[in-house]
Amino acid sequence: MPESAPVLELRDVQKDYRTLRPLRVRALDLHEGESLALLGFDRAAAEVLVNLITAATVPDAGEVRVFGRATTSIEDAESWLTSLDVFGIVSERAVVLDNLTVAENLTMPLTMAIHDVDTATRAKVEAIADEVGLGPGTLTRPVAALTRSERLRLRLGRAIGPDPRILLAEHPNAMLESAHMAAFAADYARIVARRKLASIVLTADSGFAAAVAPRILTLQPATGELKPLSAWRRLFAR
Repeated sequence: MPESAPVLELRDVQKDYRTLRPLRVRALDLHEGESLALLGFDRAAAEVLVNLITAATVPDAGEVRVFGRATTSIEDAESWLTSLDVFGIVSERAVVLDNLTVAENLTMPLTMAIHDVDTATRAKVEAIADEVGLGPGTLTRPVAALTRSERLRLRLGRAIGPDPRILLAEHPNAMLESAHMAAFAADYARIVARRKLASIVLTADSGFAAAVAPRILTLQPATGELKPLSAWRRLFAR
């Protein structure tokens, strides 16, 4: 059976972001249900890459295609907002409201009627919280009272709530205490697999990368090549 078309394609992409060199990505394909970890992108470069993928910015050179459509073909703000529906983003840049409860923050990506929630939406919020490892006791707590691990799980819950097809995570392990990394990585991998999501995790930690994705690529900044992590390095990364 022929391989399905990629849900995401980058070819000869270049983007200047006022550092020593521009971000370069020579070629990257992501297929439906594929989980991938990328090393070699610092936080600034990770933000640039995610912005390119979601068409928040367009490349200076090269092409980004999402489900076969070039991001440069998006003509207006309404079309761009609609195009974002396929993405879930786990990032410190994604706003959570500290003065609202966990349940209210999980409700916001589903409906803005957070104080008059119907039974079906409430049930979905409770299911999402359970899926990402936030117990029933956390739902009524204000976000300001959460631990770092719980805040990251909340961000993951908000990202998957609208049922995206592609999940993008920017250095999620940087938001965690080291004691919680293994548990979060296992839960992230489980959620991605169960939902059959296409996923890209950007991280500087090869051990975390090996725990969240079966395929790991490392950026060569000067050329933009993405090289597979060697088998022996994967072994020692675990």
